[in-house]
Amino acid sequence: MAERKPKKDKPATGTRRRRKAAEPDSRGIAADELAAGAPGAAAAALADAIRRDGGAVLAVFRDPLGGHWQVLAGLPVAKVEPTPYQRDLSDTHVARLTSAIDRLGRYLDPIVAVRADAGGYWTPNGHHRLAALRRLGARSVTALVVPETEVARRILALNTEKAHNLREKALEVSRLAEALVALDDRPEPEFETEFEEPALLTLGLCYRQDGRFAGGAYHPVLKRVESFLPHKLSRTLAMRRGRADKLLKLDGAVNDAVKALKARGFESPYLKAFVVARINPLRFKRGAKAEFDETVDRMLESALRFDPSKIKADQLASAGGSPEE
Repeated sequence: MAERKPKKDKPATGTRRRRKAAEPDSRGIAADELAAGAPGAAAAALADAIRRDGGAVLAVFRDPLGGHWQVLAGLPVAKVEPTPYQRDLSDTHVARLTSAIDRLGRYLDPIVAVRADAGGYWTPNGHHRLAALRRLGARSVTALVVPETEVARRILALNTEKAHNLREKALEVSRLAEALVALDDRPEPEFETEFEEPALLTLGLCYRQDGRFAGGAYHPVLKRVESFLPHKLSRTLAMRRGRADKLLKLDGAVNDAVKALKARGFESPYLKAFVVARINPLRFKRGAKAEFDETVDRMLESALRFDPSKIKADQLASAGGSPEE
């Protein structure tokens, strides 16, 4: 009888496998080959356009990992704008950047940019640095200019200068989706890289209707009931607006429950998270998936029936979660 091989332990549900590190020096292009050879036609045309636009081509080279041709350039600050669908400026962050650059007396962090049709440039990840340079009166900015304009849509992946919070991510994703409808109305799942997760699309539409919406309370539920919808963006956006309306209606009922708890003397930054947890039908179903409409409808019914007289102080004290935004 053949000997049974011992079973390998499966990773716990919800845990991520750690990506195996690549072998040293096994990928990409050697340093002395980055500028070797003739640039591709797109990069060469981009370099010519930069010169016509009043910029300076500092180098044409390939990125060291993927081998894509790109241009290191100096661009007039007046010709560079943030992509129209990214997050709003943080005045605090701009002030901090302005002070740091001014004290150092150097600008050392090139932005990423693509050339727009009108001869201007869009940056998907330099909004705050660009604003800081403008406050300092700078005339030019160094930029890695990429021939492929679709890179401008990769906002979440490229934005490393200031970490996004949930509100900023969701707003950017919803704005990007609406802009893409006119440019590239493909099915929603084909934009998984740009959108990162489907819940952000619905949350972004909620934030745009109600600036005081506390999406963090609902995000854990939405991650379990949302998926990318198998239709073109123009159609899925209409569907998601309906979902946003339903979520905002639920939020209104939850806010009423929170007010009722406060009227009974409960005070905590976690009141909304507590109510949402109490009405969440997936609360004790670890890893279970469910449908959006069914789940939100059940939560709304529970919120409307919420009885604050049944809540004890020790129940709230033991509750955690996201505080109200």
